[in-house]
Amino acid sequence: MADPLHIVGGGMAGAEAAWQAAQAGLDVVIHEMRPQTGTFAHRTDRLAEMVCSNSFRSDDDEQNAVGLLHWEMRAAGGLIMAMADENRLPAGGALAVDRDRFAEAVTARLLDHPKISLDRAEITSFPADGRWIFATGPLTSDALGQAIRAETGAEALAFFDAIAPIVHADSVDLTRAWFQSRYDKGETEEERTAYLNCPMDRDQYDAFIDALLAAEKTEFHEGETAGYFDGCLPIEVMAERGRETLRHGPMKPVGLTNPHAPDIKPHAVVQLRRDNALGTLYNIVGFQTKMKYGAQTSVFRMIPGLENAMFARLGGIHRNTFLNSPTLLDAELRLRSRPHIRFAGQITGVEGYVESAAMGLLAGRLAAAEHRGRSLPPVPATTATGALVAHITGGADARTFQPMNVNFGLFPPVEGLRAGRRGRRDRYKAYTDRAKADWTAWLAHG
Repeated sequence: MADPLHIVGGGMAGAEAAWQAAQAGLDVVIHEMRPQTGTFAHRTDRLAEMVCSNSFRSDDDEQNAVGLLHWEMRAAGGLIMAMADENRLPAGGALAVDRDRFAEAVTARLLDHPKISLDRAEITSFPADGRWIFATGPLTSDALGQAIRAETGAEALAFFDAIAPIVHADSVDLTRAWFQSRYDKGETEEERTAYLNCPMDRDQYDAFIDALLAAEKTEFHEGETAGYFDGCLPIEVMAERGRETLRHGPMKPVGLTNPHAPDIKPHAVVQLRRDNALGTLYNIVGFQTKMKYGAQTSVFRMIPGLENAMFARLGGIHRNTFLNSPTLLDAELRLRSRPHIRFAGQITGVEGYVESAAMGLLAGRLAAAEHRGRSLPPVPATTATGALVAHITGGADARTFQPMNVNFGLFPPVEGLRAGRRGRRDRYKAYTDRAKADWTAWLAHG
């Protein structure tokens, strides 16, 4: 290859960036350190391996900002969305996938591409020349993390991501649990029954909260602080914020009717979402945790229906590194001090699989245009992709910068629409209609 584009990291962002650049005609080298250098969270050497949830969240492109981001990535010929669609599982109104088949499919498509090659080696320093995209994600290696800090002259910010446990479906007691998506959402019976629900009465809930608060937790190393991202709080941290917090969060009982006791409204409900195509594994929705393993099994088996649960994976916790992007990156995701280097994915300060892949998509397209001697216009801030990149490269306050999911609060308002909850449906539809038109126009520039 002559003058290829180098992409460091083979996660969601790196995979999408490679695909977009290769489809535009660039030679691409993906540098992925696994399996020679592993991480505690990854289990395989596949590209785009999902280490936390298997869900890309809502697929509603008219009333949900992440669903709109799905739409934009599909419109741009995104690999991540295409492979997610091919390997999707029933999940009500969400887009969930069989994580193993999804990663296998992404890996196969990338390695089959004539413009893409894979280098299984760790990159530990910043290159002096060439064209690079760093998409190393939340588990950036210590060596590369040191290089980033040395180059930026700033301490990398960090928070802790907690991983939810996965349960073997055949160990769930279906005389107590039942299948139902919240509010029966979904167009098919399979979609409407995509979740397993475990009900709790008030006494069971109170006992569960007591056990959760008393359980032995993972300790942090000296000098580390637990600055959690609010979208991925461990359940015990949520419980510490108030005994009712979980009832109004992942354990809310609304939109569900227990067929085993239809006249009794549960005080709280634990939901499990299908995790693979066979339907043999379910993850406990929203149950990220830093409890020690022994505590997890005893506490989670207090949940009605999970008394004899067998766990395919217990929860865990890991450090997540990201840049103070408002001060370090320009509007094209380039490092201001070294413009030949772009960043993409979670390391830029976006949160979530979809947001990470979207930043990879954008970085790959920008790199391809630059290689052709062209300059693309700024992505409209009225689009989901544009709203995210505007936020991380200047819209956020650098002094308090924290990882961000896409949400309509990042979008410029549409004038003349009713504010408040009652006007929300019309307002969100206006946001998504405007975004689709503006994104389509932006894609036309190449």
